[in-house]
Amino acid sequence: MKILIKNGKVIDPAQKIFKQMDILVDNGKIEKVEKNISARSVEIIDAEGKLVTPGFIDMHTHLREPGDENKETVESGLRAAIKGGFTTVCAMPNTKPACDNAQQARYLFERAREIGTASVLPIGAMTKDRKGKEMSEMGDLKDAGVLAVSDDGDSVQDALLMRRVLEYASMLDLLAISHCEDKSLSEGGVMNEGKWSTVLGLLPIPGASESIIVDRDIRLSEIAGARIHIAHVSTRESVEIIRRAKKKGIHVTCEATPHHMTLTDESLGSYDTNLKVNPPLRSDDDVAAIKKGLKDGTIDVIATDHAPHLISEKEKEFDYAPFGMIGLETALALAAEALVEGGHLDWPGLIEKLTSNPAGILKISSGTLAPGSVADITVIDPEKEWVYEENKIVSLSRNSPFKMRKMKAMVTDVIAGGKIVLRDGELVEK
Repeated sequence: MKILIKNGKVIDPAQKIFKQMDILVDNGKIEKVEKNISARSVEIIDAEGKLVTPGFIDMHTHLREPGDENKETVESGLRAAIKGGFTTVCAMPNTKPACDNAQQARYLFERAREIGTASVLPIGAMTKDRKGKEMSEMGDLKDAGVLAVSDDGDSVQDALLMRRVLEYASMLDLLAISHCEDKSLSEGGVMNEGKWSTVLGLLPIPGASESIIVDRDIRLSEIAGARIHIAHVSTRESVEIIRRAKKKGIHVTCEATPHHMTLTDESLGSYDTNLKVNPPLRSDDDVAAIKKGLKDGTIDVIATDHAPHLISEKEKEFDYAPFGMIGLETALALAAEALVEGGHLDWPGLIEKLTSNPAGILKISSGTLAPGSVADITVIDPEKEWVYEENKIVSLSRNSPFKMRKMKAMVTDVIAGGKIVLRDGELVEK
């Protein structure tokens, strides 16, 4: 089926395009990106007043399958991704069992093919069962199609083992994604260390627990000659360390989440466990540093860290509730509010951090609207106001602090692999 997107303003940072154009899709690929395209026997999407971008790429998603399918499945997670404009998601390996072998990785690839909507890129574990004791079989993971490794949810505490992981990752040309947390400093903590942890009487997690490992892992990657990507950066000091490393020419990239650029530790005064995340919400000063890092290019990517949990798990005392919030469906609107409306990025700059930048870091061919590319396309109404209503959440879980929040900028249409999977804001069922 041919699809013609008419009258939209095309944003393709990979090609430095930001102008009114039409896009013709045929046989699953982008055939033309030109002005005033006319074609017969096509399904037309009228994008007047809207932005047309490459499909978003989330470098940090927790799909929970296998092991916790009551929280999320590959299918439900991909539905949430599509609703948020994401056509590719990187599935983090902290499943049960962990994705530490080729069989687990192939399972995720196959599940995504069966579902036939968005793409899944499995992230392999750095160490066996993510226990930080012994390296995983990274060569086998690479052969299975894995592009990156991480022990996300945990940091490899043993510096020598982390060096060996980075050396092997370098030899295999695998990206190393580092969850940076010194557990000896953060153990038992539930929120950012500062004024509000004292006021609220909650056990603190110091910013240094992140920045110490950021510095360590960047130094180790330099020794190993590896490509390292720092996950969910949350502190000013971490941003400054990464900025210095980039100036030095070290192959380091990083990401920030929408919640770390829109919320601070003061919001925990509600004791809403949906605000309990790891790394924790930080101070106003840290949020300002995140925004500055996104603006000046120190922070390359916006990623969701979508982390589904059951209501029964979150409805506990703050100390005992699990870390994490869902984020696929709200990422665009929150980032647009914080960065575009906040004057830190324009729309092309924001879209770059959701498309061409993650594609370049992962070394994948998506993230562009170039003719011949797979047709992964997201259409956005930047002025559309909407409310994040609980009964309309697509994820199996509901653990978001943004429920009933009025938002602006809505994904209206999505094409994934040449098929329309979201039309006029509604998922297209098979």
